[in-house]
Amino acid sequence: MRDRLYIDGEWRAPVRGGTIPVFNPFTEKVIHQVAAGGPDDVDLAVKAAAAAFPAWKRASGSVRGRFLSAIAARVRERKDELARLSSLNNGKPLAEALIDMQDVATSFDYYGRLAVELDREQDAAVQVPDSAFRATLRREPIGVAGLIVPWNFPMVTTSWKVAPALAAGCTVVLKPSEVTPIVELELGAIADEVGLPKGVLNLVTGLGPDVGAPLTTHKDVAKISFTGSNAVGARVMAAAAQGPKAVSLELGGKSPIVVFADADLDIATECVINGIFFNAGQMCSATSRLLVEDKIAPRLMERVIAAARALKPGDPLDPATTLGPLTTRAQYDKVMSYIARGKADGLDLILGGGRPEGLGTGWFIAPTIFGDVPVSSPLWREEIFGPVLCVKTFSNEDEAVALANDSDFGLVATVVTNDKNRGERVADAIDSGLIWINSPQVIFVETSWGGFKASGIGRELGPWGLDAYLEVKHKTRRLKAA
Repeated sequence: MRDRLYIDGEWRAPVRGGTIPVFNPFTEKVIHQVAAGGPDDVDLAVKAAAAAFPAWKRASGSVRGRFLSAIAARVRERKDELARLSSLNNGKPLAEALIDMQDVATSFDYYGRLAVELDREQDAAVQVPDSAFRATLRREPIGVAGLIVPWNFPMVTTSWKVAPALAAGCTVVLKPSEVTPIVELELGAIADEVGLPKGVLNLVTGLGPDVGAPLTTHKDVAKISFTGSNAVGARVMAAAAQGPKAVSLELGGKSPIVVFADADLDIATECVINGIFFNAGQMCSATSRLLVEDKIAPRLMERVIAAARALKPGDPLDPATTLGPLTTRAQYDKVMSYIARGKADGLDLILGGGRPEGLGTGWFIAPTIFGDVPVSSPLWREEIFGPVLCVKTFSNEDEAVALANDSDFGLVATVVTNDKNRGERVADAIDSGLIWINSPQVIFVETSWGGFKASGIGRELGPWGLDAYLEVKHKTRRLKAA
């Protein structure tokens, strides 16, 4: 496990010294110390990225694509080791961490291909109405990109930012979460292993005020991409505006899953369980508001409760474990405070509400379900970011759509129905960036990720993820005098 900063192709101690403890959420013990970077380290990393930018920008998309493909191959070769590090530090079950590493490799491969395609698209003709002129389009990298990633999906969110930024020709300064930096630091080692030019990728670990804030305001950073809470996102946006510099924000969610009476109950149960208890509910995409048609509510809830009870909490490295602990003590306390609020307000606690039995250590919370939750309740309206499901019934399609859209957020949603037309109709009516129909939360790198309303600004993944790191340049040439 690495304990230094990766700047300009070298592992360095922080200028001012100091370390940050890293915990195992299962044992609740410190397992490592990483470097506590600061503003001086950010400045060094940005200068390294800025110095590397001209050559990386000039490199062909084919060259950049080969590096990205090599990173993907190395991630696949080391997937077991990387998944174990992620599970050890984040607390997610090992099976989930292995899925994450496959997603990481897929992202680098995909953007490696888009880098090659970018070459072919340069200087494309643009149709203009006057034959005396010829117009062409180029897309060029925006510059040094500052990337700030969260702790709930180590390496995954990182790959969604690093891969398209490098494919576009940007150089990068990455701030991993101080909570889960262990596996993120391995990206520096992989960069070395594949021969990525010095300064193209830099990693600075540290606390938000010490690393994230100076990265956001640094004059030589052209783009900030942030994934995290709405409160911090607002500060990032305000700071970036002083530049001004481009900013992408992937923020919170309070997403609905809508189940109609004609739904296949097995599929509905799978979607409900996957949408709220995967990664112990620590997902901005968690479908934490279950809207179920009143005709089938008792039958569906019987299945959901049984499936939730069947989840096995335990050591994340144990292959039998299907529910890990929350990643931090602070998050555990936050989720428990919401549960306490629900109990104090007299909400109908159907399941859970505390620690699972038989576990001596670990920041575990049992799968928790509240029934008939009022739309005014903080549990219904606020992002909890834990294994807490709120349930409400509806009687018709219009009511379901109205309840789904009655939120400050609009990241994702799920619709479960055997009526194809209704599935499409309801999906079109819900104000969210991504809608699953009769599907668990399968994410394809080719489709976009991002939301409406308070869920953020901009899109990741797909060609839109690449566009986030590109500037558009048009050239217009007069061919003959008027």
